[in-house]
Amino acid sequence: MNVLFVSLQSVSMVHGGPHTQVLETARHLEPLGVRTTLFNPWASFRSEDYDLAHVFGANIGTFEIAQRLHQFGLRTVVSPIFFTRHGPGVIRTVRALERAAGWFGRGIWSDYGLSARICRMAVLNLPNTDAEARLVERGLGIPSDRIRVVPNGVDGRFLNADPEPFYRQYRVRDFILNVGHIGSHRKNVLNLIRAVRNLDLPTVIIGKVHRNAYSETCLQEAASARHIRIIEGLPNDSDLLASAYAACRVFVLPSFYETPGIAALEAGLAGARVVITPHGGTQEYFGDRATYVDPGSVDSIRRGIETAAGLVPTNHLKDHIKNEFLWPRIAEKTLAAYQSIMPKEAAA
Repeated sequence: MNVLFVSLQSVSMVHGGPHTQVLETARHLEPLGVRTTLFNPWASFRSEDYDLAHVFGANIGTFEIAQRLHQFGLRTVVSPIFFTRHGPGVIRTVRALERAAGWFGRGIWSDYGLSARICRMAVLNLPNTDAEARLVERGLGIPSDRIRVVPNGVDGRFLNADPEPFYRQYRVRDFILNVGHIGSHRKNVLNLIRAVRNLDLPTVIIGKVHRNAYSETCLQEAASARHIRIIEGLPNDSDLLASAYAACRVFVLPSFYETPGIAALEAGLAGARVVITPHGGTQEYFGDRATYVDPGSVDSIRRGIETAAGLVPTNHLKDHIKNEFLWPRIAEKTLAAYQSIMPKEAAA
């Protein structure tokens, strides 16, 4: 089976969860007999070279190419990577207003409208959580028989991460850790910084800094607290990143939502106690093995960290992630989804 992988053009610039999801899915499909090709806009394109296309992200950044794939008649699967704190009813209302506005002029589209069009053009949608699936079905209006949940995954190399390399380089252990972008309001780093200011635990924040007013405030407030250290990004395949997960006492991801937060899966697999947002389907992955906090409340984040820091370490979360969410298992579920929409002779 030959599959074309497509995502937004900036995916390699951002190096976030979608970037990891694309590359790891491709890497672990190959041993299963799936030949994957990352879309190159400068290479000649022939739809007959592929059995299907897999689009990662249903948003304005992927709309045009998803539309082209549809026009070429190439069977398409979409991982929407779609979530909002608004309920399905709000999404439907926005889309209804969008349609009403369309009566007065063409070309008027909301973000929800673009997402819905991409998902409708797909033969199958692969949300990462049941919560996302409900939004896609009830909010974007996609029939349930064109939706199949395939979880996000985590690399097994984090399972045996060694804490010593990080300690040797940065001389810190038993700390609070956050990994993510600094500058994205959704990641909520500013509230995290404010939550740990008066805690008697060193804090390490690892993340690529997106220069804007929000990130500057984060950097300024972190600089005023001597126990907060910012490391401006480590590659996902870095041994130091894996070591940081293993060396920390508590991993904190207090985002306004996550679907479900690959960094938290990595940290949990490395043995960290996890504090995380309850929004975006995280509870489907972590269950009662994590501490949940209100991302809008600095006090809640602080209390959650204190609670997690006082817990007796166990392997409950590590074993759960190892059994359910390693990439080879996710690749098998992805392949099964592909095969479900292929002609029988092609799926064999």
